[in-house]
Amino acid sequence: MKIDISINGRRLEADVEPRLLLVHFIRDLAGLTGTHIGCETSICGACTALMNGEAVKTCSILAVQADGAEITTIEGLAKDGRLHPLQEGFWECHGLQCGYCTPGMIMSACGLLRENPNPTEEQIRHGLEGNLCRCTGYQHIVDAVKFAANKMGAQAAKAD
Repeated sequence: MKIDISINGRRLEADVEPRLLLVHFIRDLAGLTGTHIGCETSICGACTALMNGEAVKTCSILAVQADGAEITTIEGLAKDGRLHPLQEGFWECHGLQCGYCTPGMIMSACGLLRENPNPTEEQIRHGLEGNLCRCTGYQHIVDAVKFAANKMGAQAAKAD
């Protein structure tokens, strides 16, 4: 099947098998390996990306279902050589250790902050409950999301 997907602002047309998962399209055809393959059953969240602004687990979506969609991966967050506030928050608040879950955590948090720019700690924990981390104990991840929310709120206030 012929599909057309925009990934991080770059349009990609491809002829794909109907059973190809979006995560494999992103990694193998687009060459963007920041989207990780973990469980391949939608439990761990390592493959999370944004599809039309909504956080989705790309191992549970067929590439043909994303035909015409705008996909944003971890590689698409930084702009003009500057880290996205979530990437900066994970760095500043020590929100990662091995880093395997980090892209999925950041993309899930990105979806969360688009829906709720000023979440409580409980809302952050709820928003990230579909992502597993074996290293951090989650508190630093929550701190990183709070850091980003505060920074994004300050940037929005400055723009007004």
